[in-house]
Amino acid sequence: MSRNTVGDTRAEARGILRLAQPRLRVALPGILVGILAAFCTVALLATSAWLITKAAEQPPILFLSIAVVGVRAFALGRAFFRYLERLFSHDAAFRQLEIVRVEVLRRLIPLAPGGLGRAKRGSLLSALVSDVDDLQNLPLRVVQPIVTSLGVAVVAVVGVALLSPVAAVGLAVCLVLAFAVSAFWVTRYAARAERSIAPRRAAVLDALLDYLNNLDVLTAYGADAAARARIERADADLTQAVVRRAGGAGIAAATLSLFSGLAVVVAVIAGIPAFGAGTLSAPELAVIALVPLAVFEIVAMVPVAVGVFRQVRSSAARIAEVVPATVPAGIPVDDPAVVNGQRASTGMPRIELSDLSVRWPGRVETAVRGVTVTLEPGDRLLVEGESGAGKTSLAQALVRFVDIDGGYLIDGVPAERMPQDEVRRIVGLSEQTPYLFDETIRQNLLFAKDDADDAQLLDVLRRVGLDSWVAGRDGLDARVGERGSLVSGGQAQRIALARALLHDFPVLVLDEPTANVEADLADALVRDLVAAAGNQRTVILISHTDVPAGLFSRRLTLRPDGDARLSEAQRP
Repeated sequence: MSRNTVGDTRAEARGILRLAQPRLRVALPGILVGILAAFCTVALLATSAWLITKAAEQPPILFLSIAVVGVRAFALGRAFFRYLERLFSHDAAFRQLEIVRVEVLRRLIPLAPGGLGRAKRGSLLSALVSDVDDLQNLPLRVVQPIVTSLGVAVVAVVGVALLSPVAAVGLAVCLVLAFAVSAFWVTRYAARAERSIAPRRAAVLDALLDYLNNLDVLTAYGADAAARARIERADADLTQAVVRRAGGAGIAAATLSLFSGLAVVVAVIAGIPAFGAGTLSAPELAVIALVPLAVFEIVAMVPVAVGVFRQVRSSAARIAEVVPATVPAGIPVDDPAVVNGQRASTGMPRIELSDLSVRWPGRVETAVRGVTVTLEPGDRLLVEGESGAGKTSLAQALVRFVDIDGGYLIDGVPAERMPQDEVRRIVGLSEQTPYLFDETIRQNLLFAKDDADDAQLLDVLRRVGLDSWVAGRDGLDARVGERGSLVSGGQAQRIALARALLHDFPVLVLDEPTANVEADLADALVRDLVAAAGNQRTVILISHTDVPAGLFSRRLTLRPDGDARLSEAQRP
C-alpha cells in the first residue's frame, strides 16, 4: 500500500472536518439562538447595572419600570434561548455525526481486513470510536462558541460606543489582545500536548487489550505484573499530556481575566471625565464599566474553542490516516463496469489458479508466488508449509481480501471481473481464529442464513458433530461467550464450519482449523470437517502440521521464499 503524502492526509482531514460540520441551514437556528442567549447575558448585566445605579438616585418608580421588566425579560430569555441553543445545535451535531459514522464505515469496508494490517488494534479502536466522537465538538465547541462570541463582541462594542467611544475602543483593543495572547499560550503549551494525546491514548488501549486478551497466558507465566506496569506507564504518559493541555487552557483563562479587568479599568478611566463633564450619567458609567465583564465571560469560550479545534483536527487527521477516502493499492476494488458484470454458474465451480502471486498492501516482498493449480468440484487440496510461507496470504487472496497478480478463474471467469460479493458467495473462508459473537449458538448460526429454522440449524450442527454437545447444554440457546470464550478451540471451529455449511459455499477454505486444538484431537477434527463438507464441495485445507493420510487428492507446498510446489497425494 502506498502511503498517503502529508498533503493528501491533510486534504482528507479537511474533507472529514467539512463533513462533520452541519450544513448552514441546519446549523443556523442553533447559532442564532446561541447569539440571542449570549446577548441576553450581556444585556441582563447592563440593565441590572443601570437599574441599581438609577435606583440609588431615588427617581419616581415609573422611571424604573421598563428596566425592571427588562431584567426579568433578559433573565428568562437567557435561559429560554440557551435551552433552544442546546436543543438545535446538539440535534444538528448528532445528526451530522451519524453521517460521519456512515462515511467512516463506508471507507472501512473495502479496507478490512487486508488494508488494516499496519494499524494497531488500539489505534484503530481509538480512531473509530474516540476520534469519531470528538468530531461532534467541531460544531458544538468550536464553530458555535466562536460565532457567538464574535457576534456578541461586535454588538457590545457598538453598544458601548453609543455611550463612550473611548471606552468602546478600549474594549475592542482588550478583546483583540486577549484573543491573541490567550491563543498564543494555548498554542505554545497545549498544541504539543494535544498532538501527543492520541498516540498515548492508543498506547493505553493497546496495552490494555493485550493484557485482557492474554491474561491467562500472562498469569500462567508470571508476566501479569509486567503487563500491568506497561499499562500504568502508558496511563501516566497520557495523564501527563492531558495535564499539560489543561495547563495551557488555564494560562489562557488567566489571560482573559487579566484583560477583562484591564477593559474595566479603561472604561472607568474614560468614563469618569465624561461623568464629571455631565456628558455621561452615573447609570451609563456603570453600564460601560460592567459590560466588559459580561462580554469577556462570553469571549472566554474562544481560546477554549481554539484548543478544541486542534483536538478535532488531530482526530480528523488520524481518521484520514486509518480510513483514507481512496482505497490503497493492493486492495481489490469493484470496477463500476463489473458490479453487474459476469457471474459464475450457480453449481459447484471449477477453480483455476495460474502463476498466482500475492503481495500485501504496503509490502515490497511477495508473500506467495507461482501458485498454479486447477480444482474440479469435490477436489480436496492441502496447502502446507512453514509459518510465514504465505498460506494465510493465499487464503485471503482467494476471497479477494487482497489483490493478486496472475490468473484466478472461477468457472472460466476471471475473479477480478466479478463483483467481490459474488466471489465471496462462492468461496467461503473459515479463519484460524473464527469470530463468534457474544450470543447464543442460534444467533451465531443465523448470521450465515437469517431465515433458517431450528430444524436446519440442528441438522447442520449434527453434520459437524456438535449435536450431542448442544443437546447437553441449553440447546440452540446456549451462549458461546465473548469471542467464543465459553467453548473450546475445536468447538469454535465446528461452529464456524456449521456457519459456512449453512451459507452453502461451493468452495470452502479452512485456514489452520487445528491451530487451537489439542494434538490428540486434531486428526479427528480434520476428518470431521472434511466429511461434513460433503463430496461435491471443494475443500482447501491450510495447515502447517501433518494431517491424516487419504483425505486430500493433492498437496500444495509453500516455501518461505515465496515459491509453490504442487504434488499428487493419495486420493480419498
